Amino acid sequence: MAETIDLSGDGGVLKTVVRRAKDDAISPSDSLPLVDVHYEGTLENGEVFDTTHEDNSIFSFEVGQGAVIKAWDLALRTMKVGEVAKLTCKPEYAYGSAGSPPEIPANSTLIFEVELLACKPRKGSSLGSVSDEKARLEELKKQRELAAATKEEEKKKREEAKAAAAARVQAKLDAKKGKGKGKGK
Repeated sequence: MAETIDLSGDGGVLKTVVRRAKDDAISPSDSLPLVDVHYEGTLENGEVFDTTHEDNSIFSFEVGQGAVIKAWDLALRTMKVGEVAKLTCKPEYAYGSAGSPPEIPANSTLIFEVELLACKPRKGSSLGSVSDEKARLEELKKQRELAAATKEEEKKKREEAKAAAAARVQAKLDAKKGKGKGKGK
């Protein structure tokens, strides 16, 4: 079973990795604070109160700005793109004594399954890491185009070889037909 990590130090935010990200995956940071996530939120009784899965939408926010519950601000900083984690959030790290009626009763512990899809810079940021990422993607695009061109060239050579082989076979058949006509006379 996966290890559960106490992110808050007081048991208020527990994280269990459901699916690990690749080792070289990026995490939210000061230079990449905007995140895109898929999630499903449930109450302790298993009742789903919110999800992005039904309409396949993406939820975006800036980490560390109080735009989401405290638990998410804590947990998303520890995740990498591609990671899926189960977050168990005590009320003081979620909606507290107020809840979020009518879906979330007061003093509710919430359970989220969150997938970090992307980390991005703020709009208007000019970051070296963004330039580096664009250059990397451009290089990958060139490599894919080169691979596709090579594949197309190989396909063309195979088709030419097939056509040449078919022509040789046809020539042999024609030669045999010609010999057969002369014998019968």
